Amino acid sequence: MAVPRTYHLVTLGCPKNDVDSEHLERLLTGGELLPVIQPEQADAIIVNTCGFIEQSQAESMGAVQALAAGKREGQTLIVAGCMTQLYGGEVRANVPGVDHVFGVGQWQDVAKLLSVDVTGIHDIPERTAKVVGPSAYLKISDGCEAPCTFCVIPRIKGGLRSAPAGMLVKEAQRLTAAGAKELVLVAQDLTAWGEDLGMPVASGLPGLLRMLSETVGRDVWLRLMYAYPSRVTSELIETMAALPNVVHYLDVPLQHGSEATLRRMKRPHNLEKVHGFIRELRAAMPDIVLRTSFIAGFPGETDEEFEELLGFAREIQFDHAGCFLYSRQQWTGAFEMAAQVPDEVKAERRDRFMQQQQRIAAKKARRFVGKTLEMLVEGEGETEDNTPIVAGRTYREAPEVDGLVFASGNAAPGSKVLVKIEEAGDYDLFGRVVRKK
Repeated sequence: MAVPRTYHLVTLGCPKNDVDSEHLERLLTGGELLPVIQPEQADAIIVNTCGFIEQSQAESMGAVQALAAGKREGQTLIVAGCMTQLYGGEVRANVPGVDHVFGVGQWQDVAKLLSVDVTGIHDIPERTAKVVGPSAYLKISDGCEAPCTFCVIPRIKGGLRSAPAGMLVKEAQRLTAAGAKELVLVAQDLTAWGEDLGMPVASGLPGLLRMLSETVGRDVWLRLMYAYPSRVTSELIETMAALPNVVHYLDVPLQHGSEATLRRMKRPHNLEKVHGFIRELRAAMPDIVLRTSFIAGFPGETDEEFEELLGFAREIQFDHAGCFLYSRQQWTGAFEMAAQVPDEVKAERRDRFMQQQQRIAAKKARRFVGKTLEMLVEGEGETEDNTPIVAGRTYREAPEVDGLVFASGNAAPGSKVLVKIEEAGDYDLFGRVVRKK
């Protein structure tokens, strides 16, 4: 292979994959490779794949096949990441145009293949990100120890590996110095942070939040994504309520609302405890916004169990909730379970859930009408009658997964403004800029 000078990187999957790709890009650009927009212009094409569920695996395989079909002579096609950790042999066998296959976390090996002297590049560890707009992701750990029978992440990522607190503080300083107004903390399970470093179960995150809060200052938001239900402790709730820059938003993927289904999933299944910590969250932070996700059609899910899920969601009234079809994954405990649910039943149940959730989300959104909220501006434009508008997010909306706020007025992307909310849709809010900060 000739010494490459340019590369094109394709990233698929979740924000945690974005963080990994950004680490690779720093290695490559530090090795003086230039990124190019079009794959046909690149000496090396790299695909960072996702393998979490069947749909993401199919998307990754399709992208690799398309890039392989369009390869020109002399190009190198490299496939890495989650899907190849599981199905690297199949990629090699089924896509002849692939030149090299790497698994999870082998970014230095990819860089070395492309003639980068990684020992000569000063870079922070892979759990970091660049600033995109006003927000940046801060990955505080990787891997997972949970025994969930539907999830293949432990096989892909391995066990929990927490980033040291000192490194995370330095990275938070770097990101805010680069202009980030919001740090979104991500991991397979935020609330497990520090357990592999010897900390007691569920005890590490509150202390880390206090350190990060002091580091970035009260004007930079800290947002928590992916908290494990049984680790949402009173200490965490009290810490979130006490720190002025931790936004009152929490994502707790609960996966189901039937205790019988949760037992088969090997998830926390004491729903009274779930009701308990949600009551505690709302008592400590009456304005808190809650996001969760559920799975429809897990093996053995009966009509009665699905009705329990619908009833649970109606009772809790989540601001944001997603519902995903169960995806049968090799190397998981549920793969060989009896009573696999037919695809058409899964789809019908998911649609029923989302119809219900749409009504709940619209009701929850209406509680913000008449309020004035701080908003991070992400874009600007104008309406058909030339009225200037801005779009962005308040504490209520996490990047990429929730709705947006649209407000009449002028403001620069990356700035903060106060917006008076005047209308609410099913998922989005509408208002006007009343003051720039």
